[in-house]
Amino acid sequence: SSTSRDLGNGVAYDRLGFPIYNPFYLNRGSIKASRRELAHSGYNSSRLGFRGTEDLGGGLAASFWLEAPISNDDGQTGVSTFTRRSTVSLSGGFGEVRLGRDYTPTFWNDTVFDPFGTNGVGTNLVSTANGSFGGFTGYADGKKLPDALKNVPQLPDAGGSNYVRAGNSIGYFLPPNLGGFYGQVMYGFHEKTKYSPGTATPLAENASRTGRYVGGRFGYANGPLDVALAYGSSTVGDQFYVGTTTKVNTLNLGASYDFGPVKLFGELSRAKNKVDYEVEPYLGGRPDIDLTGYLLGVTVPVGAGLIRASYSSVKYDENLVARSPWEVLPADKKANKLAIGYVHNLSKRTALYATVARVSNKNGASLTVGGPGFQGTGNGFTPKTSTGYDFGIRHAF
Repeated sequence: SSTSRDLGNGVAYDRLGFPIYNPFYLNRGSIKASRRELAHSGYNSSRLGFRGTEDLGGGLAASFWLEAPISNDDGQTGVSTFTRRSTVSLSGGFGEVRLGRDYTPTFWNDTVFDPFGTNGVGTNLVSTANGSFGGFTGYADGKKLPDALKNVPQLPDAGGSNYVRAGNSIGYFLPPNLGGFYGQVMYGFHEKTKYSPGTATPLAENASRTGRYVGGRFGYANGPLDVALAYGSSTVGDQFYVGTTTKVNTLNLGASYDFGPVKLFGELSRAKNKVDYEVEPYLGGRPDIDLTGYLLGVTVPVGAGLIRASYSSVKYDENLVARSPWEVLPADKKANKLAIGYVHNLSKRTALYATVARVSNKNGASLTVGGPGFQGTGNGFTPKTSTGYDFGIRHAF
């Protein structure tokens, strides 16, 4: 469940969809929204998968991996899609070539170096903020939802963002015998139709290159140390006739060190939402929007259990320029999050867990731990704080 408390900040919205902060607003009171749920994926993502490997001889192997999300709280989502992972691969002494839908290189740092593994209310704000920072309309493969189905509940959508996963991708992974060094590169096809001449391109947004992803991750893991650097670029908007292409470029660095009594985690992240213009506008184009963040975390083994804690923070910088000496620009939106939890292992397969987390927003930021939304109310309210709790049981088989 999650609870949040709001203060009204006006009803105008900025380029990110946030209500514009106004220090002279009339206090219209507050709104508190709360909800209790029997949910899933509070500790590990609920999933059901199938995988296999065939030895081809000579050190070669062919493999497949199909992994489906399941909602075991209500049973409505079963093995209906394989949007978590759907890959085939060929591996050997050269490494591995993997085709299909898989985690992006940049997301790996978010989840590997997060004590909560980007699950439940403890998920770090770096991952939460970046997940919506690079969203795009339509499907990553260019398919459009038929009008007749637009109001019908849909299966999990494989499109809309390339931050966590990318479909239609080709990935290459270095072999595991490099003395602790590891790495991968990925290219995700947009699968949009190219027209010649270009002026034959349909007059529609995101019709040319939206959905393309390219990225890589390289690191070193040896003994208690693990450190990795990742970069990715996702095309999130494209208008041929306007002559603009919008990309989100993400760079992050993560590390962990296991001292034995405690294990420390950390991550630095920077993402840039930028517009490339075929012809630069006379008065200048839209400024880049920067999203920076960091994470500090720790896990402490205690008998059969594990204490987990993290602190994460993000800031949005719209790089606005004053149009006159008297214009006062709004302050950058900021948010931070503190999370702490405990996992008690009943066996190798079964564990009990509990987590509490709290998000604090400033200057109109509207990040939450999940649960009730505020922007959809239409009242111009943004969450000042958001608090969430997870209590549950995890069973793996």
